[in-house]
Amino acid sequence: MAEGIKIDIVSPEHLVLSEEVRSVTVPGTEGYFTVMADHAPFMSTLRPGFITVSGTDGKAEIYFVRGGFADVSPEGLTILAEEASSLADFSQAELEEQIKQAQEELERAETHEDRTYAQELVSALLNLAIEAGQINGAHIH
Repeated sequence: MAEGIKIDIVSPEHLVLSEEVRSVTVPGTEGYFTVMADHAPFMSTLRPGFITVSGTDGKAEIYFVRGGFADVSPEGLTILAEEASSLADFSQAELEEQIKQAQEELERAETHEDRTYAQELVSALLNLAIEAGQINGAHIH
């Protein structure tokens, strides 16, 4: 059995992370899942959330992703993210602004489809704000 798993987190702008780690917890659209060495191959879509990377030294690092895909293969885990950054680069203020804009879009929605889309976006962003607050102790209103 292998010691760790190779992870690559890639955003359109750059390679965010590429290293051998013990495990990775990922925000799949059907819920969080953890990938370790010798994991069965599969693919999943991602929802906005936080990836927890547990290093081989036992230390954990957290990364933000705004949707994308996860591909688990014998070579490791590849995250193709719409947007990705370390937790240190994650902006609470920017998230609050995105929530405000999404709520305004929901208020302006005229069709059922537009309201449904806007409500899903507001819900996803509010859930993300709750997760962010739990990670670093901040409170977002």
